[in-house]
Amino acid sequence: MRAHQIMTRSLVTVTPETIILEAANKMLQQHVSGLPVVDANGKLVGIVSEGDFLRRSEIGTQRKRGRWLKFILGTGEEATAFVHEHGRKVSEIMTREPITITEDTALEEIVRTMENNHVKRLPVMRGEALVGIVSRANLLQGVASLVREIPDPTADDDHIRRRIIDTLQQNDWCPFGLNVVVRDGIVHLSGVITDERSRQAAIVGAENVAGVKKVHDHLCWVDAMSGMYLESTEDAGMAKAS
Repeated sequence: MRAHQIMTRSLVTVTPETIILEAANKMLQQHVSGLPVVDANGKLVGIVSEGDFLRRSEIGTQRKRGRWLKFILGTGEEATAFVHEHGRKVSEIMTREPITITEDTALEEIVRTMENNHVKRLPVMRGEALVGIVSRANLLQGVASLVREIPDPTADDDHIRRRIIDTLQQNDWCPFGLNVVVRDGIVHLSGVITDERSRQAAIVGAENVAGVKKVHDHLCWVDAMSGMYLESTEDAGMAKAS
């Protein structure tokens, strides 16, 4: 999937001259956590987000800096902080030259950009024109939309079993003596693991194969040094119940 497939197209924007109170109210009314800032020609010049409202004099959350820290930072940093905490217009608190993406940016690249730059939303550009915005909420909607995809016509039990085995065997944590049984999309995993983290990885790997409805865990943990072993929680529970 790419940006144009999940981005929000109907944009709510503000200008650099918008009063901060108005911007905050607009964010609340539109249920958004950030707004693109555009100039009179519609050119993107910044972005304002809920994080920009955290340190504000109106609510008494401006940073309290000791005299020694003020000396280290210098008067310039102190002046910049004062403007951000007391400014009245969006231009005084917004992030300038925001990081942007294009309509064809892949979701993998979008996530990497968000993580590397610690941002929650990315404006989408077509040349110089702002055409959308991708937020974490859009990514969540993208994941949810996968549920509505057309089922794989080859997702019968034999195909499912082969795909699970192929998927798990590609990894170093694949259980030893892996055995997979599939009946009507219900998967039973058995084998030996030497690290409990491999259990969840194997279950997740199976769950991600098309056609899988449920995964039962029969993986046995064995300590390589002592030979001690533990059944899966599921099997232990069944044994206790019987």
